Amino acid sequence: MATYFRLRRDGIAAEYKVVVIGAGPGGLATAAALSRLGVQALVLERGPRVGTSWRRHYDRLHLNTVRWLSGLPQTPIPARMGRWVARDDFIAYLELYAERNELEVRSGIEVQRIERRGDGWLIRTPTETIGAAAVVVATGYNNTPRVPDWPGADRFTGALLHSRDYRNAEPFRGQNVLVVGLGSSGAEIAADLAQGGAARVRVAVRRGPNILGRELFGIPTQLLGALAAPLPPRFVDRTALRLQRFAFGDLTRYGVPPPARGLVAELLDGRIPVIDTGFCRELAAGRVEAVPAVERFDGAQVVLAGGRRLRVDAVVAATGFRRNLEPLVGGLGVLRPDGTPAVHGPRTSPTAARLYFIGLTNDIEGSLFEIARDAPKIARAIVDRAGEAAAPCSPAASPAENVPNAAR
Repeated sequence: MATYFRLRRDGIAAEYKVVVIGAGPGGLATAAALSRLGVQALVLERGPRVGTSWRRHYDRLHLNTVRWLSGLPQTPIPARMGRWVARDDFIAYLELYAERNELEVRSGIEVQRIERRGDGWLIRTPTETIGAAAVVVATGYNNTPRVPDWPGADRFTGALLHSRDYRNAEPFRGQNVLVVGLGSSGAEIAADLAQGGAARVRVAVRRGPNILGRELFGIPTQLLGALAAPLPPRFVDRTALRLQRFAFGDLTRYGVPPPARGLVAELLDGRIPVIDTGFCRELAAGRVEAVPAVERFDGAQVVLAGGRRLRVDAVVAATGFRRNLEPLVGGLGVLRPDGTPAVHGPRTSPTAARLYFIGLTNDIEGSLFEIARDAPKIARAIVDRAGEAAAPCSPAASPAENVPNAAR
C-alpha cells in the first residue's frame, strides 16, 4: 500500500485516500482498522503528541470504565495497568497503540476547516491544503473548555481556572476553594481538594445529577450499562435512581438536589452520569459542602443563587467542554442545532458522503467501548465505498508526478 505526496498547481499539497482528524482513541482506532484493511490513513493531531486531551486531565484521573472493556481493537490494555487505568498509563497505551499499528501521525497540525471538493474533501490547515477521498472527524468529546460568561468574572480578585487547567491539590493547600459544576470532573476535583489539604471545599450545584459508582457488588457499572442497553428506558431510569439511593443514601440532606430526569434521558441530551470516586464520602463527612449555583462575581466574593456570598481564594470551573465542530464542518448540514453530529459511526449524512464522526457521543456502555465498536465499522464502510470515489492520486488529476512517500 502506498501514501502519496505531491505539489500541485491548484495549491493542494498532498492527496490521501483517508484523512483522520484527531490522534485520540477514536482517531487511532479508526486509522488502525483501516490499516488492517489495506488503507494507510493520515492522522492529523493539533497537539504535539497522540492523546493531547488526555494529557491535559488532572493527575488523579482514572478511567471510569473497566480495563478489559476500554481497549481499542486488536490491542488490549495490558493487565499490569490495573482494573481502573490511570491517566498516565492510558496515555502510554495510546502511544503503544500508534507505534504497534505503524500509524502515520502528523502532530502540531490544526485543521481549520473541511470543505467539499467534488466527490472528495479538502482539509484546510494554516500552512497547507490536503485532499482526501474520505475524512474521519475524531476531535474528541472534550475539545474546547466551556466557561459561563459570569458577570464580574473579569474583576474577580482570586484565581479562576477551568478544570482542564487543574492538575492536583498542592497549589490550593490551605485555601478556600469553590468548584463549579457537579459532573464527574467536578466531583473528583472536589474530593481531591478535600483530601489534598484545601482549607475548605464547596461545590456549586445548578442541577442534581445521576450518580453511579464504578461498580456494584464487584460488577463494573459499565457492564451493567451494557446489559441494560436493550431494556426500556423508563425501567433503566427507575432502576438507576434506586441504585443511587441504595449506594449513597439521600443526598438532598447535604444540599444535592435529586436528578430532574432519568439516566437514559440525560444521556440522550449528552449528559453523562457522575461516577463517584470518593465525592459522596467527602460530602457526607462534611469535608465538601454543596451550595447553590453561581450567579455572578463581586471582587473577592462569589454571589450564589439566592444572594448568598462566599469569599474564596480560587474557583475551579468544572463546567464542561464544547465539541466545537462548527468551525470545522459548519455549513455542511451535518450538525444538529446543539452542535453534535447528526450521524456518527459508519453512517454518513446524505449531504456529506464519506465524512464520518467517531468518539463524539455519549453511550451507556462507555465512550471507549463505543469507539472500539465503531472504528472497524467505519473502516469497512470506507473500503466498501472506495469504488464509488475517484482515486485521489490518479495521474489525470494533475500533470505533476506522483512521488511515493511510504510503502507498506
